[in-house]
Amino acid sequence: MTEPAIETVDSFGMAAERQFADIWSRTVLSVRERRLLLLGLLVGQGLDDMTDVQLDAALRGGDLTETELREVVVFLAHYAGWARGARLNDRVENLIEQVRRTPPGRGDTAG
Repeated sequence: MTEPAIETVDSFGMAAERQFADIWSRTVLSVRERRLLLLGLLVGQGLDDMTDVQLDAALRGGDLTETELREVVVFLAHYAGWARGARLNDRVENLIEQVRRTPPGRGDTAG
């Protein structure tokens, strides 16, 4: 007799996903406002990979325009430091170029 396969359940991952969904669905702050706060925090901490995810989600999801992302760079460069601001500028410009080259309906939106 064979036993059924045991499925591995990522209970931590499921709980974390649920908590993030709850935080992002609250109504006092808009998604746009949350995205701006998160970008400031991530840039300030130098978390470049997570910053890339949020920049992509902001632009492709329509939370921030190209012009607004560039203004975020100007603002954060003064508060997070010039080195982080320069890295952020490169990331934003690369993302804008990538999104412009992506045919409509082909972009992946990160959350």
